[in-house]
Amino acid sequence: MNAPSSLIDPARRRLVAALAGTGVAAALPGWAAPRATRTRRGPLGVALIGLGGYSRDLLAPALQMTRHCRLAGIVTGTPAKAEEWQRRYAIPDRNVYDYEGFARIADNPNIDVVYVVLPNHLHKRFTVEAAAAGKHVWCEKPMAMDAGEAREMIDACRRHRVQLTIGYRLQHEPNTRAWSELAKSRPFGRLLRVKADAGFNGFRNNPGDAWRLDPARGGGAMYDMGVYSLNAARYTTGREPLAVTARQEILRPEIFRGVDETMRFRLEFPEGVVADCVTSFGMDLNTLRAECEAGWYQLSPFQTYDGIKGEASDGRRFDATLGPKPAMQALQMDQDALAIIEGRPPRVPGEEGLRDMRVLDAIFASARADGKRVQIDQD
Repeated sequence: MNAPSSLIDPARRRLVAALAGTGVAAALPGWAAPRATRTRRGPLGVALIGLGGYSRDLLAPALQMTRHCRLAGIVTGTPAKAEEWQRRYAIPDRNVYDYEGFARIADNPNIDVVYVVLPNHLHKRFTVEAAAAGKHVWCEKPMAMDAGEAREMIDACRRHRVQLTIGYRLQHEPNTRAWSELAKSRPFGRLLRVKADAGFNGFRNNPGDAWRLDPARGGGAMYDMGVYSLNAARYTTGREPLAVTARQEILRPEIFRGVDETMRFRLEFPEGVVADCVTSFGMDLNTLRAECEAGWYQLSPFQTYDGIKGEASDGRRFDATLGPKPAMQALQMDQDALAIIEGRPPRVPGEEGLRDMRVLDAIFASARADGKRVQIDQD
């Protein structure tokens, strides 16, 4: 059942205003996928694969606020979860799948997009399977376990002529968009240094979070929170890093066995720009700062689900513009849906995720080599 209109309408109005500011046109007739041709108009049908906390608390509620997509289906290995979600969102039996029978989604024309919200080690598998089923793919960050997997995902989606979009919600957030433009306009002169820190203090060792402690499933702070720091360093500079040095720290070895509790890394960019980054499961960190020849600008917090705000040395402010969570996720999915509907590239394509994975590979290589400088693959 959808949320009451009294709760949805104010948030929806804010989203319409945000979308209008992007210059995005109104919805056009749908872009047909090869094996599940879309013959209807209206919002895209989205199936969430993985019904953990992010899907339950943010994505599903956000889909009740969107204009261009809707929650149409679910994929889960837990029958009790399926029943609960069906009651809450009126999802018919024909749109419910388990992991083993996921391929049958190819025969369902009511589902246009599969949003992969699973532990990292499963991203490639279900992206490739969704593409083979003729479904567009939205995949949560980090894109994959390494750059090789990311390339396979991109190739599979190209082969089956479906879009692949990575769930970097911040790249849709208005203040982050305005921040990224400063890399081009350079109002404070040449950029010198970037500081990008993302983390939280303590680790909620819930059963559903166990995979975050498992190296085989993509656990550790760098995969989980470090991607925020890494991606932010890239969009702050507007350039690709050339090399990295990194060191990991483990202060609680009884919890963090084989995965990083804290990762510190320095990225070297062209023109001598450096980005010093920290990510951690042991410290509260949420600051993005750029220091330039003639001033500075900063976002803090820069990676929360709402309230992104900041300031600059000349007195300008980045005031929070979106409503409370999950408005950011709703904006992200509406803009990604419009890219499919209008047949144009998404804001955050698979290639953007691949660029981060190349850097992640180099960060882990440097950390394994006790901080040795590692050049980053640019191919």
